[in-house]
Amino acid sequence: MTTRTGSADAAGTLARDALAVLQPGFTGTEAPDWLLRRLDEGLVSVGLFGRNIASPAQLAELTARLRRVRPEVLVAVDEEGGDVTRLEARTGSSFPGNLALGAVDDTDLTRAVARELGRRLAECGVTMDWAPSADVNSNPDNPVIGVRSFGDTPDLVARHTAAWVEGLQSAGVAACAKHFPGHGDTAVDSHHALPRIDADLATLTERELVPFRAAIAAGSKCVMSAHILLPALDPALPGTLSPAVLNGLLRAPEGEGGLGFQGLIVTDGMEMRAVAAAYGIERGSVLAVAAGADAICVGGGLADEDTVLRLRDALVRAVRDGELPEERLADAADRVRALAHWAAEASGRGAETVPPDPGIGLAAARRALRITGAEDYTPPDGPPYVAAFTPVANIAVGDETPWGVAAELADLRPGTVTGSWNREQAEEAGAAALVERMLGEAANRRIVAVVRDVHRHPWMAEALDALLTARPDTVVVEMGLPQAPPSGALHIATHGAARVCGRAAAEVIAGRGTGD
Repeated sequence: MTTRTGSADAAGTLARDALAVLQPGFTGTEAPDWLLRRLDEGLVSVGLFGRNIASPAQLAELTARLRRVRPEVLVAVDEEGGDVTRLEARTGSSFPGNLALGAVDDTDLTRAVARELGRRLAECGVTMDWAPSADVNSNPDNPVIGVRSFGDTPDLVARHTAAWVEGLQSAGVAACAKHFPGHGDTAVDSHHALPRIDADLATLTERELVPFRAAIAAGSKCVMSAHILLPALDPALPGTLSPAVLNGLLRAPEGEGGLGFQGLIVTDGMEMRAVAAAYGIERGSVLAVAAGADAICVGGGLADEDTVLRLRDALVRAVRDGELPEERLADAADRVRALAHWAAEASGRGAETVPPDPGIGLAAARRALRITGAEDYTPPDGPPYVAAFTPVANIAVGDETPWGVAAELADLRPGTVTGSWNREQAEEAGAAALVERMLGEAANRRIVAVVRDVHRHPWMAEALDALLTARPDTVVVEMGLPQAPPSGALHIATHGAARVCGRAAAEVIAGRGTGD
């Protein structure tokens, strides 16, 4: 490649290439003027979050506005279905998440769910989805993956990752398998700090890498890097910044010990503290591109023009200072543009040719239920009382998305009331006093206790035990990882907290179905 850094044209090319590798976000439900200007100057990608989406019609109008400036703009969204939804952040998802699909273990169903989700994305003008999670959730105490994983065994996760990729991309939306090389064995959330996985190379190969190989074989257009330290691969740098992880493992040919991936490598959010706290987003972005990343995801928390300009200028400066090869930046930009062109064509076809399947999400959620005690269960005569045990949501899920069974149960049993109980209340009052307050609110109603990862929260487990001692007829709904033994007169494991998971559980509680 010819070096062009000595002319005004070269400066313009560098700036365009630097803009092309960024995937920034913005605030509001309309495209700001600064974003439209930068699209005209070379920005290729835009990342959307829940704050940008009010309705399908509004989203379609927003993406159409972006396309009037750059027809092939790559519009990306973090839409996993299940607990992590941006399309339905205000209502809860119409699709169960990965763990529910893994529990059913029907790859045709997984493929169909992803196809319908992709169709809805394509219909709204979204062309890239930062999903699916290909992480093997081998650590049940993982604070950030959990129900976002298809399961805890490599082969199960691999076959459903492949099916999800195939389903989504059949609707013309580019898939992005994440979080390479695997975030499932972590005990730290990389939004807050740098996780470390001390597994040896053999374990990583036999566990973490298996689903990513399957995603690549299924044709995933993109892989997202993880901000995690894996000393077996690189003792100093987290995956996103590591040439050994990105260029050496992910890109290297299979014959040389790599995965042979030739698609787009995008980083996880660069403002996450696992990278930003140690390197800063400018330095981190330069290191990531130099290591082999093609696209820099930024905008979950930093969503303004100043961030875009700072990163653009940092990349240009790194080329001029000899820290970042010009050819590497140009290659990264070309990969982004190539995917944008593919997605622009494929998404249009997908939105037009994939037939709608509006009921697939609820059907999948019903099949994912695991019910204990149904043979002796009698539905409540009147509207129940729902006691929601509410943990702090991780950043990936967010706290704006409603979850639980109360709203869906109220639709089936009008008059249902609910109370929300959290760790702070439990620690202030103690489990016994907390339960006394619940019983007072519930009066003579049947109680439905809704928990989420009860095995990870001692306060929740203690309060639930006290409640079951006082009211053994309580129904327990576990909407997280069902690691604790089933308890209650009726126990329902939904394998996720999507709206349709709550609906499926509510139907069983109200006596409207068995979940089969």
